[in-house]
Amino acid sequence: MSEKQYRSISSDLTVRNATDREEEDFIIEGYFALFDDETELFSGYYESIDKRAFNRALENKDDVKALFDHDSAKVLGRTKSNTLQLRADDKGLFGKIEINKNDTDAVNLYHRVKRGDIDQCSFGFIIRDSEDEMRSNDFHTRITDLDLFEVSVVTFPAYANTSVEARKQNIERAKQKMHEVWKKNMLNKIKTNEEE
Repeated sequence: MSEKQYRSISSDLTVRNATDREEEDFIIEGYFALFDDETELFSGYYESIDKRAFNRALENKDDVKALFDHDSAKVLGRTKSNTLQLRADDKGLFGKIEINKNDTDAVNLYHRVKRGDIDQCSFGFIIRDSEDEMRSNDFHTRITDLDLFEVSVVTFPAYANTSVEARKQNIERAKQKMHEVWKKNMLNKIKTNEEE
């Protein structure tokens, strides 16, 4: 799948004032994605992010933007200008955004996060590789590699319906393929038993 997708989490976003310069900086930081945390995108379909998923994007220093509510007109920071710093640890993808004090919208967002009015994060990506598993009662996809193009501080989580529909089609294809493999294995067992 090469379409842009979004996933959101409730996060313990925090704000702080950094005083390592002449004047204090406003910082918003927290986890934008959690590893091995299964999310049910729709009935019977679960997805999780593998610890390897962000490795290539972080190593290649992809230019990732930090946005408010996925709005490209509300850029809070970006990795290219070092106003957004991203790192992966054992828990997930951690981000630190340095807020521009001359940007009224960004400062207002900082105070909304500080009050706890906004506490959700999201990230935008394109899946490069994943591992699919048909389990006894459901289907699970583990995303192992992705192109990361944004992280967002969000008021409401966003899930693109087109990506959900595409995932449903993938499940149907996987179920059909697994049924064909099962059928072939059963026919081989019958044939082996007849030959004995």
